Amino acid sequence: MGDIANVIQEEMECVEVFNIPIFGGIPIYESVVVTWIIMGVFLLLCLILVRNLKVENPGRKQLLLEFCVDWLYKFVGGMVGKEGSRYVPYLISVLIYIRFSNIIGVFGFKSPTKDLNITIALALMSIVLIEGATLYKKKPKKFLKGFLEPTPVMLPFNILELGIRPLSLCMRLFGNVLGAFVVMTLLECVVPVIVPVAFSLYFDFFDGLIQAYVFVFLTSLFIKEGLED
Repeated sequence: MGDIANVIQEEMECVEVFNIPIFGGIPIYESVVVTWIIMGVFLLLCLILVRNLKVENPGRKQLLLEFCVDWLYKFVGGMVGKEGSRYVPYLISVLIYIRFSNIIGVFGFKSPTKDLNITIALALMSIVLIEGATLYKKKPKKFLKGFLEPTPVMLPFNILELGIRPLSLCMRLFGNVLGAFVVMTLLECVVPVIVPVAFSLYFDFFDGLIQAYVFVFLTSLFIKEGLED
């Protein structure tokens, strides 16, 4: 059990890849570098896929691309509602990022979502978007008045909710990733052949997709609630 605990601890450890020698040194961790790789790959794919787009007589590549983009917009737009349509591109970006962060381990990289700092950053961005969208829709007076609803007694609880939402988003995502890794580590120790491969495919592909969906669904739900009168 001690060896398993050490393996888990090493995997969850933030590894510093290099240091930028400014402002006393800025450490760049492995999760950040892998995030840059994911961004670079998708930027390259976008540049390749959007070349030679046509208004008339589009090719199969363009039709497939348009179908995928349209499906994503309808899928995420259905969760956030018509009022939140302006936030769909951000939510799609988060969905794609978390999805591919969870399966990048198949290619030998460490998943960024195993770093608690990454999940905290994602949760904080989501809560800023949620509260910002609510403030933009309801204006400051109505936004602040919402903390007194349904009764003024609820004021401390409504304020506390501002911290609970990002914490729940962060810990749910990080906990699922950590739980999947712990299960995989135990399986590799007990049954080192065949079975771990099948479970690895499950956790990396199916479970990773579910985690991305749940994170975006909850963010969309909170946005939709905030935009409702």
